[in-house]
Amino acid sequence: MPSLPVLLVEDKDSLRAMLRHALEAQGHAVVEARDEGEAIKEMRQARPAVVLTDLKLPTGDGFGVLRAAKELDPDLQVVVMTAYGSIQDAVSAMKEGAMEFLAKPVDPDHLSLMVARALAHRRVLTENMVLREELAEKRGAPRIIGDDPGLRGVLQQLHRAAGTDATVLLEGESGTGKELFARALHVFSPRQDGPFIAINCAAIPETLLETELFGHEKGAFTGASARKPGRFEMAHRGTLFLDEIGDLPLTLQAKILRALEEKQFERVGGTQSLHVDVRVVAATNRNLKARVAERQFREDLYFRLSVFPVQIPPLRERPGDIMTLARHFVERFSRDVNKRPLLLSDAAVEELRAYGWPGNVRELQNCIERAVILAEGDTIQPRHLSLSFRQLAPAAAPAAPAVAGPGSAPAAAPPVGPWDQIDLSGTMAEVLRRVSAEVERRKIEQAMRDALGNRMAAADALQVGFKALGTRMRQLGIAEG
Repeated sequence: MPSLPVLLVEDKDSLRAMLRHALEAQGHAVVEARDEGEAIKEMRQARPAVVLTDLKLPTGDGFGVLRAAKELDPDLQVVVMTAYGSIQDAVSAMKEGAMEFLAKPVDPDHLSLMVARALAHRRVLTENMVLREELAEKRGAPRIIGDDPGLRGVLQQLHRAAGTDATVLLEGESGTGKELFARALHVFSPRQDGPFIAINCAAIPETLLETELFGHEKGAFTGASARKPGRFEMAHRGTLFLDEIGDLPLTLQAKILRALEEKQFERVGGTQSLHVDVRVVAATNRNLKARVAERQFREDLYFRLSVFPVQIPPLRERPGDIMTLARHFVERFSRDVNKRPLLLSDAAVEELRAYGWPGNVRELQNCIERAVILAEGDTIQPRHLSLSFRQLAPAAAPAAPAVAGPGSAPAAAPPVGPWDQIDLSGTMAEVLRRVSAEVERRKIEQAMRDALGNRMAAADALQVGFKALGTRMRQLGIAEG
């Protein structure tokens, strides 16, 4: 497999050519850029292992290249070049994450040494991460599938946070696997031998949520016949995962904040303060900043939760992982139903790649499981994926207008059909995603009308989970009742 290239960012053609020849003589592949804009484009396309950049560029500067490199991949090694009189700038660049600097004029031997050192450092970081993941898998960590740089960046952030007790906030759309990442964080951490306790703040009625979180004393309320420990107690010396934290009622947010800050609380109906050693990981598919602005979420709690925020990318932003995940699920579900591993037809692959996946990895998993069950032979066809209903048939062509005679009134414009007003801007995937969401919204609204506002009955009719239906209704802005 060819090694990752070195990105050389230098605006002077003669110097760039000399540096390129020196690097190629050492066996390195080289890609070139003349300014910050070209450098960012090449970083995204070529995925270099090392960036060698001048600090002074005609458009942008080396600091912009450095920041873009670290945003794309925190482990991407950057070496900056600068004139002798600008050493202070090079020191500033190193404070921002550059590995080393070279003073001009650049000595080719020194250059080769710097690049070799940067590649070795990169290799060590990668090997350490792989070894940690393999060790974590042996200890029960969930396997996270995908090679997308955004996904690898998330894993790198989790590894950095794992060794601390900082509260982590996982942000991402429904179905992106937030609990999977929370479990991985737990296994990566020194608390791996302690319990991992999860609770979904949106799935439990508000009247019961407090006792689920903090427990209750005997006689605290009617039916409390014995003392019951809450999730905070159960997670002692381990990790507590608060899923859908954005749905936490305001009445409980102050008590959660105190538990996070002071590591103590009282059971419902109790007076004794209990101290716990818990690492909290929270997750949400909501915009918590917007919830704070709407006064639906406490600002102090938001800041306490978002000590280490991690954004999990949706599946549509990691298209290269779609087929990797699909084939993994095909193999897994084929084994579950005692079938030989099925194949995906070319047409099925094309449909999987073209679809927008509003439900993310969870939707893809369910789609493949259904397809494996439905497939009659050894190949999965598009009809088994059940995605074709998302593709809308074109509106019927209007009848040809009659030829108007002299003095006749102008022909009336053809009526506008329901699909003639579709927003066709953007890519095919974006259009399909908008249309899919609209179809889904109409279907849910119809099911709720048919069920006279009973969400449980509507969920049964749609053959989806009660919780999943409630989450999707919130995402689509559908009111109950």
